[in-house]
Amino acid sequence: MIKKLIVLILLIQFNAEAQSSALAVGDSLYANGNYSKAIDAYTKHKNQDEVYSKIAKAYIAIGNFGSALENYKKGADANPNNALIKFDYAKLLSRSKKYKEASKLFEELIYIDYKNPNYHYQKGVVLEKLNDSTAMNRYISAYDLDKTHQKAIFKIAKFHLIKRNHQISHKYIDKGLESYPENTQLISLKAQNYYHQDYNEEAITWFNKLLDLGESSEFIHEKLSLCYGKNSDYKDAIFHRKKVLNYNPYDATSMYVIGSYYERLNDFKTAEEYISKSLKLQDVSLSKEYVSLGKVLNRQKKHEEAIKAFQKALKEDPTDTFSKFLILRTKDEYYADRKAVIKLYEDFIANHSEDQLAKFAEYRLKELKEDSFMKKD
Repeated sequence: MIKKLIVLILLIQFNAEAQSSALAVGDSLYANGNYSKAIDAYTKHKNQDEVYSKIAKAYIAIGNFGSALENYKKGADANPNNALIKFDYAKLLSRSKKYKEASKLFEELIYIDYKNPNYHYQKGVVLEKLNDSTAMNRYISAYDLDKTHQKAIFKIAKFHLIKRNHQISHKYIDKGLESYPENTQLISLKAQNYYHQDYNEEAITWFNKLLDLGESSEFIHEKLSLCYGKNSDYKDAIFHRKKVLNYNPYDATSMYVIGSYYERLNDFKTAEEYISKSLKLQDVSLSKEYVSLGKVLNRQKKHEEAIKAFQKALKEDPTDTFSKFLILRTKDEYYADRKAVIKLYEDFIANHSEDQLAKFAEYRLKELKEDSFMKKD
């Protein structure tokens, strides 16, 4: 009898050690990145209720979200009071775009522990995905519970930026930067607020802070270029717009903008180069762009080429009286035959008498006729 009891005790001890060993082996395999073998080890553990969440995490590690969700559900059902399993399960549901199920779980978690700011924040995320306007209430609750919650602060500040409530947005951003001065997301919102407020100097300062922190993007360089351009700092504006071309070499808009900046620097040759490149890339109405090209060609005394550019502008938009007038003015500069030029002005006035440009044409025609009369004398 005593021998049988000893054997039974040894068997129980051996089984317990075997179960403990299976769990330890699984944990070791998981820690070393051998996730599939870790799953095999965990499935050998007698009490599966204890390892469902571990199996789920291993499945996540190998990218099998479907099996991970199955195991999290089993774990949550087997351990209804385990908030950590439920939280991880809800986050994976959200990550898997199962927003309604995730929202329900986060609601349960908030009921269990209302003072946990992360429950409110995650609930806000899924509500936002569901286009539920009450998402902002959850973000505000997260912030009220934790004034340093960077993610909640970002959501609130971004909301007010979109609504153009700039001062409110600045308030939340400044609060977030108190605890994390290098939060690039908040710094970006700060810069954007100033940009939309037309505070170009301040916007430049904050966009440059992003560059100093190693952040570089097409968006940042484009906005810096625009800010510098508004401040008439055309060299800096060109520098950053060229950085935009590093991201998108065929950006016709950037090429045109660079050309316009060179025009303002009186570098008409380079302006011509960039505007011409822009035109070649566009297949929309190019009237405005051809007019710009013609103007910089005129400034270089390339009148014949300028006329061709204006004619192309007119072809793009036959109703554009301004292009017709620019052709007229260029021919005035280019043609030696004053009688022919006088005839061109008379025709323009006759055909466009109701247009404001006719007054300029009449004034110039008067000058030409007076000059012609004086030469006769």
